[in-house]
Amino acid sequence: YKLLKRSENSAQRLGFNSSDVIYLVMPDRFSNGNPENDNMPGMLEKANRNKHDGRHGGDIQGIINHLDYIYDMGFTALWVNPVLENNMPAYSYHGYAITDYYNVDPRHGGNEKYLELVKKSHERGIKVIMDMVFNHCGTENYLIKDMPMKDWVHQFDKFTRTNYRAMVTTDPYKSKYDENLLEKGWFDSSMPDLNQDNPFVENYLTQNAIWWVEYAGLDGIRMDTHPYPEKNMMSRWCSRMNEEYPNFNIVGEVWIQSEALSAYWQKDAPNKDGYNSNLKSITDFPLFFAMQKAFTENEGWKEGIARLYYVLAQDLVYPNPGNNVIFFDNHDIDRFYSFVNYNPNIYKMALSFLLTTRGIPQIYYGSEILMDGFGSEGHGTIRKDFPGGWEGDKVNAFTQQGLTEEQIDAQNFTKKLLNWRKTNRAVQTGKLMQFIPDNGVYVMFRYTNDEAVMLILNNRYAQTVGTDRYSEILSHYVKGYDVVFEQKIDDLSTIEMPAKSARIIVLKK
Repeated sequence: YKLLKRSENSAQRLGFNSSDVIYLVMPDRFSNGNPENDNMPGMLEKANRNKHDGRHGGDIQGIINHLDYIYDMGFTALWVNPVLENNMPAYSYHGYAITDYYNVDPRHGGNEKYLELVKKSHERGIKVIMDMVFNHCGTENYLIKDMPMKDWVHQFDKFTRTNYRAMVTTDPYKSKYDENLLEKGWFDSSMPDLNQDNPFVENYLTQNAIWWVEYAGLDGIRMDTHPYPEKNMMSRWCSRMNEEYPNFNIVGEVWIQSEALSAYWQKDAPNKDGYNSNLKSITDFPLFFAMQKAFTENEGWKEGIARLYYVLAQDLVYPNPGNNVIFFDNHDIDRFYSFVNYNPNIYKMALSFLLTTRGIPQIYYGSEILMDGFGSEGHGTIRKDFPGGWEGDKVNAFTQQGLTEEQIDAQNFTKKLLNWRKTNRAVQTGKLMQFIPDNGVYVMFRYTNDEAVMLILNNRYAQTVGTDRYSEILSHYVKGYDVVFEQKIDDLSTIEMPAKSARIIVLKK
């Protein structure tokens, strides 16, 4: 093994942060840039685009081919679902059954192609976040087929599945039985559960993560199923990564509905048991669940648009809520457009909120063109091929050929907001002030000492909104510019709000 020279300024690399918007791409379903690597020697599963849960041939070259699209849309960071080798007999397109932790799957293009992706992304100012999996691997992994030691994975007399209850860890009344099942049960019959209590496993995973940061020049890591492995090992790993790269960022997938239980997993949370995860960023599922319902249910004391207010009002439990990764869909959950009954106005409202509230926004590939699908119909439904990514596609979302008027409008709207957000420090790093919703209207401000942005969401019928109650911010400004409707506002005393609409007003003195 060669000990390579560390890249210049490697330790000071800047990770993703609240100035970024992340584009989440599933490589097998985004674009097939090189059909010649669809089927490779020694790879068990062959490409079959007609198979709902089969490999469709998307690869890293396909992402490289469309980096200009990603840049032009306004995204500043790229999270790609796992690209490491998944040499499994079936259902391996998603990438979460890793069979080699040091090699990119040849059907995606191999290690050199991944390095090219990072290099060409960086040339466009796009950060790259690698999706890692420490909890489990694939049964065809060589470390499973020929285990270095018997306790390399958790083993039972018969197949034993995890309970998927991540909140068990923080439950003050938990049973050892439930906690043991969460941590040691297998995620699936094809995904053995790695034993992080084994110091050799811990060292292997830690060194692998550092190696990838150095080798590929990564800007961040997304850790799958973060609460499932042994939590003290994960804390030590995060601490080690923070020591190596103080300005780096890692987001852990913390799929928990409660604000308090989610906050437990963020670095420096004041946990009663003294646990410190050392994990800087977490996925904000409580805000996701609020966005799912906020725009589709009847207005109430805590229902409807008020859900957004109540979730943000609980930010006191997070050590750093501005570092939460926020989203309204991803590769594991219903497409947002389907969940909100295919209403493009709701998409615009939700996106306006997502790109102005606190946190690091993440948008799932295809959401910008209103791609749909319910997870209950199979994960392949929410991971459809991006139109135009394959030769012969009749619809091409990269060029807008064949898109409906609604899709084009949504894509243009997304592009406009993303590129505007790049230029506005108030929404990137400013303070937040929100007001209790009234008559289906929610108002929030992002502000610094010298600039402010006003978000207005109207979840009901068309109405005129008086602004007297917002004088804490508005008294410092006399006019504004509406980013959504692209119009100047010379009188801030009242704001006209169409039904089911959003306004983003850049305030001016």
